[in-house]
Amino acid sequence: MSAVEVRATVEAAFRIESARIIAAVTRIVRDVGIAEELAQDALVAALEQWPEAGVPDRPGAWLTAAARRRAIDLVRRREVYARKLAEAGRELADVPPVEVGDAEDIDDDLLRLMFTACHPVLAAEARIALTLRLLGGLTTGEIARAYLAPEPTVAQRIVRAKRALAKAAVPFEVPYGADRQERLASVLEVVYLVFNEGYSATAGADLVRPALCEEAMRLARVLAGLMPGEPEVHGLVALLELQASRLAARTGAGGEPVLLADQNRQRWDRLLIHRGLSALERAGTGPYSIQAAIAACHARAARYEDTDWAAIAVLYGGLMMVAPSPVVELNRAVALSMAEGPAAGLAVADQLTGVAALRDYHLLPSVRGDLLARLGRVEEARAELERAAALTRNERERELLLAKAHGLGLQRG
Repeated sequence: MSAVEVRATVEAAFRIESARIIAAVTRIVRDVGIAEELAQDALVAALEQWPEAGVPDRPGAWLTAAARRRAIDLVRRREVYARKLAEAGRELADVPPVEVGDAEDIDDDLLRLMFTACHPVLAAEARIALTLRLLGGLTTGEIARAYLAPEPTVAQRIVRAKRALAKAAVPFEVPYGADRQERLASVLEVVYLVFNEGYSATAGADLVRPALCEEAMRLARVLAGLMPGEPEVHGLVALLELQASRLAARTGAGGEPVLLADQNRQRWDRLLIHRGLSALERAGTGPYSIQAAIAACHARAARYEDTDWAAIAVLYGGLMMVAPSPVVELNRAVALSMAEGPAAGLAVADQLTGVAALRDYHLLPSVRGDLLARLGRVEEARAELERAAALTRNERERELLLAKAHGLGLQRG
């Protein structure tokens, strides 16, 4: 194997195993920042040793063992230093004991790392960046490109997140009881937000970013494997699998958006639909589970005309009860318009026009524009669609909205 091939093997192995390595080391050093540095040290050691010694049979195990040895050495040096200071009559914060652990416990460490990276002490942006860095194995540059943010900004966000966790002395553990539910909600929220950004990009030239969707689904599947008794985890898995099944059909050959009514359902991924429906059977009654049930209504419809919009409207009503938000209510308006007619949907959408949270939300005027057009109120509809186009930061959505508005202008003429 050439030096180039060995390097590629090392980098591939590290990308695959980095989350587990960092998780295993964090248990020992109790600091995710230091754990990441030690994992990088193991990567450097592999780059130095494997070209001469050869690639080991289990690259991930080799990297994990190398990082653990460095972690243990670090903690032992701290302990020696602490003893020397104690002998000199000085005080030092307690140094955690060395915890080597068994290889069989590594999945538990990964679960602990997920709860640590998504701790509510961090802002949502910091949680997302840190999760993608530690658990997704993405570089700072990749995260910056995914979220269209300057790389230095993302780098600072990650550094500050690590410092915040250390300052708050966040324990490296899976919480229990009410605390677990609060922390689990944070974990699920981060995975959901990552997927959403991939499914419908906030800004930029692309409507979708499949790589982010794949990363979110991988994290959700890992979480379901580690917490098989949590119904809402399965609800999230079901939602992401079912939504992702439509990715290939959401854009045309040139990257332009394809609306749900116009999508070629033969392009929907049947395997993802099957996996999503299977996960839905293990889901509960929480917000992700209800959204998964809505996505299942679409997945089960062979044609757009077969969609059970009445059931979807009822489900959105249920979602408003467990996770009320103006965005959910806007979605309910769309479902009502399909089940009972555009006037019913517009009545609900009109009640949202004064909601501050939706003041700059482009989908509100977009929905109102569509409903007004269906009611024959062309001038009002065109104005709303143009307003929606001005609000969106996604170039593909802007083009679609302006094309709709232009079409109404032609219709009027």
